[in-house]
Amino acid sequence: MQRPVALFTDFGVAGPYLGQVKAVLLTRAPGVPVIDLMADAPAFNPRASAYLLAALIPEMPKNAVVLAVVDPGVGGERQPMVAEIEGRLVVGPDNGLLEMALRGARQARSWRIVWRPERLSVTFHGRDLFAPVAALLAQGVAPEAAGCEAMDNPCRLDWPNQLAEVIYVDHYGNAMTGLQSDAMPVEAVLQVNGHMLRHAQTYEAVPAGTPFWYGNSMGLVEVAVSQRRAETVLNFAIGTAIGRDA
Repeated sequence: MQRPVALFTDFGVAGPYLGQVKAVLLTRAPGVPVIDLMADAPAFNPRASAYLLAALIPEMPKNAVVLAVVDPGVGGERQPMVAEIEGRLVVGPDNGLLEMALRGARQARSWRIVWRPERLSVTFHGRDLFAPVAALLAQGVAPEAAGCEAMDNPCRLDWPNQLAEVIYVDHYGNAMTGLQSDAMPVEAVLQVNGHMLRHAQTYEAVPAGTPFWYGNSMGLVEVAVSQRRAETVLNFAIGTAIGRDA
């Protein structure tokens, strides 16, 4: 049975990288649906990306293969891996990118990718290594038959469960954080660069130009300014700290 492939990368949509990965998937797994999940994950930043990936994986089909590449150490000592997380298979680097998804899983297994292709660019494992393995998995091939061996000790990092930082700035200029909205009481007052933000459920619940926070559709605390670009008004970027008064 075929599995859909969801792409989570920091490649961007400009340039040749995303297209080359899709070409490999189309060539090696014709007819497999490909989901453009995220092409602008925080560049060179597996830590921030890990919180986004963990929030997005549950939204994918239960049989999905997630090809996740945020890999500043490509070609170095980090290992390529596959993880099964609640039935979904995730292919990517063992550099912490899968940390939060593995931590939150009730059931998880991991494999090290030991197969190597004849052509393996030092700087483009997304195309040459991860995409071919993802294509096999998408066609129902088991990890062991796709050139993987059991891995008992994937990279585990002591990052906090709740990351009080901006981890992503979206198309509208809003800031997603590494804080889970179900763990944040609605009476909490957040601080961003000296601005005090209270909770609002919707954008129209506050006057235009008012900063506020809310629980977004991915289950994360998000910072916004009604009808404005919060990025400009609050002057934040990925890594900006999120404080809390109450």
